[in-house]
Amino acid sequence: MNIDIDALIKSAPDNFVIRDALCRCYEIVNEHNNICCSVSGGGDSDVMVDMLIRCGAKDKTDFVFYNTGLEYQATLSHLDELERKYNIIIKRMKAVKAIPTCVKEYGVPFWSKYVSEMLYRLQYNNFQFEDEPYEVLIKRYPTCQTALRWWCNVPTCSMYRIDRSPYLKEFIMENPPTFKISNKCCHYAKKKISSAMEKLNGYDLMCVGVRRAEGGIRASHKSCFDERSQTNHFRPVFWLSDKDKAEYCKHYGVTHSRCYSEYGLPRTGCVGCPFAKDYVSELELVEQYEPKLIKAAKAIFADSYEYTQRYMEYREKKKLQVKNAIPSC
Repeated sequence: MNIDIDALIKSAPDNFVIRDALCRCYEIVNEHNNICCSVSGGGDSDVMVDMLIRCGAKDKTDFVFYNTGLEYQATLSHLDELERKYNIIIKRMKAVKAIPTCVKEYGVPFWSKYVSEMLYRLQYNNFQFEDEPYEVLIKRYPTCQTALRWWCNVPTCSMYRIDRSPYLKEFIMENPPTFKISNKCCHYAKKKISSAMEKLNGYDLMCVGVRRAEGGIRASHKSCFDERSQTNHFRPVFWLSDKDKAEYCKHYGVTHSRCYSEYGLPRTGCVGCPFAKDYVSELELVEQYEPKLIKAAKAIFADSYEYTQRYMEYREKKKLQVKNAIPSC
């Protein structure tokens, strides 16, 4: 499909970030011939799909949705809407291991993907959540270097230190988890099947709807594009701020699922995922719309919900103690 890039940019919003993203997308799309686009049904994904199609990717792209088994019905319905709107087919892929299976085998997600991964590694090495220097602990647990560095706040980048989450280390030492923690549900529900498809189909470009403005580990990427030995990775909407995204959607008429417009959710994804810091409000908002899914989420993530609540109460108590300890002028 031939795209007139000059006409595309001329008709775009008078916004440098959006126009630059379109130019970059057009350039990368035209440099690749076998593209895979990961469609989540979320707001960022909606913008990415629209942008890729406007830049000529439609006829050489496989649009893929990874069904974790804990998806909102509104999200699944939105996929149908996207197919009709853009005249595309979105392949529905099942998880290698369903979320309940992953939780049972590896543990529940807690707080964030990175925190869960580090705690998983520590638990795997039978770590006793000791408050010792890294040099001491690495001798006791020699195969747990990365997680111990996180636990001991060794990295200079705060993103990879436990003190990024205030009082989390103190809380864990006083309240060691009595259940397994991991981020493996993400790995087996999405990443593993994505990697398998990448190898099987020989894609030369993988596209995901990740924005730097979301923060967290996602913000650690240096740019929107990673050139790799076999399959390059591209994040078309990476540089768009919330404001840029809203302007793009208004200009091009990009609409989102009922999760946003009806349920009032700020995000989509797995129902009740503990990685969403406001999961309590999310569960309350959705209970009237999809009660069966909410019931399932509460059963699957019960340990994480309870532990998270205890940590948040502990953190607020510590903050209050510090505030009250500061002498007034």
